[in-house]
Amino acid sequence: MSEAIKNRYEFVVLFDVENGNPNGDPDAGNMPRIDPETGYGIVTDVCLKRKIRNYVELVKGDAPPYKIYIKENSILNKANAEAYDRTNIPMPKKGEKVKREDIAILRQFMCDNYYDIRTFGAVMSTEISCGIVRGPVQINFARSIDPIFQQEVTITRVAVTNDKDMDKKTNEMGRKYIVPYGLYRVEGYVSSALAQKCGFGEEDLELLWQAIINMFEDDHSAARGKMAVRKFYIFKHESELGNAPSHKLFDLISVQKKDALKPPRSFYDYTVTVAKDDIPEGVELIERL
Repeated sequence: MSEAIKNRYEFVVLFDVENGNPNGDPDAGNMPRIDPETGYGIVTDVCLKRKIRNYVELVKGDAPPYKIYIKENSILNKANAEAYDRTNIPMPKKGEKVKREDIAILRQFMCDNYYDIRTFGAVMSTEISCGIVRGPVQINFARSIDPIFQQEVTITRVAVTNDKDMDKKTNEMGRKYIVPYGLYRVEGYVSSALAQKCGFGEEDLELLWQAIINMFEDDHSAARGKMAVRKFYIFKHESELGNAPSHKLFDLISVQKKDALKPPRSFYDYTVTVAKDDIPEGVELIERL
């Protein structure tokens, strides 16, 4: 494990979707998530963290110290029980509280072995408790630059489900929901102070940057359409606690539509402006894309 990072960071990512559903809402029939008051599109932080986790698992093969705690078909209690076994801490009986010093050891074991725990944190206070970790990396909801249009597309299938259906029809109808085009912006934070507590190091940070850049590249599907990270800006502070408020740094990056009357259908329908002359002292802007 590398030494924990010593600088605070903020970052801004611009990504887009073309003829796809970037994040379906199960409460709305899996239609693209939307702010009902404004019509702006939304992609949750959970959705984006899932793609980052998937990339890390793909690259690192789910081996320590890059195992993934929150993943498909995983049983959290099994992972927690392994921590007790590997640290030689007796498994608590039902209703029995785990000693504070034991929780600290278990929590450290989980941070040392699971990338997503020492990155995003985790609530591991299940029936087999390993405590709670507050991760150094936090991501906001992504929000579209302009209101999106939720389009319902009818699709057909020439095959039928069973013999009974064969006598009634020759194909089946279905629906899918897409956004013809949407450019989204998401902002995030990396806390050096919290990184010290869970061992989030420079190698972990570089892996995070790579995962963000590539989070859609191995996630293509018919439902999500064409998705890509278009711009990636990182603000690096000289100090551990930061040299400027995060919201002032975020305000330095603005995105404007070139033609106010024309519905955007491409990233090149927008202009991205960075006020480089206004970057505060002690903060470095890094453009990764």
